[in-house]
This record gives sequence, structure tokens and C-alpha cells, in this order.
Amino acid sequence: MFAPTPRVQVPGAAASGEVFSVKTLISHPMETGLRYDDQGNVIPRKIVNKFTCRHNGVVVFSVDLHEAMAANPFIEFYLRATESGRLEFVWEEDGGGIYVLEHQLTVT
Repeated sequence: MFAPTPRVQVPGAAASGEVFSVKTLISHPMETGLRYDDQGNVIPRKIVNKFTCRHNGVVVFSVDLHEAMAANPFIEFYLRATESGRLEFVWEEDGGGIYVLEHQLTVT
């Protein structure tokens, strides 16, 4: 099994008041908890169940994910540039795994 790989596409700079696109993707081997292994045992559910984006520590976008989500969840959303600072992207999975990426945004 491989380690989940998160990626984001976001501009490094934006004009004050500009609305910009944020695209995120995490390569993740999702398991619904509905399949069985070769011995007939249920394969435990293991999905990315929450995604959060923070700007300077304040939640600006959050979504709860469920079993019907794709194996490699792609999420696109829009933010308005208000001030320079750190964007933090956090994916949480069943079992406590947390994957974080950070990005510096400069607002001019």
C-alpha cells in the first residue's frame, strides 16, 4: 500500500479582492468497508473523511466526505484574496491519518 499524496494548485500571488481558484487532489487508496478480502473478512473502511482549508489559521473552506467519494478526491473551490498569509490544506482519514500542505499567498 502506498502513502497518500496530496497536491494543490493555487496562485502564489493575487490582487486584493480577486477571486481565485484552488484545486486539490489527494491520491488515496479508499476502502468503503463494504468489500471482503480473500479470507472472507471485511476490509475496514479507510477513506478521506474531511478536507479543510485555513487562511492564516481561519477556516475558509471545509467539506465532509463519505463512502461514495472517488478513490482520489479532487476538490475545487474559490477564495477571495483579502490579505497575504499562509494557506493550510488538511486531509483527514479514518484511523487518524492527517496529511497537510501549506502554501504562501501574497496579496498585492
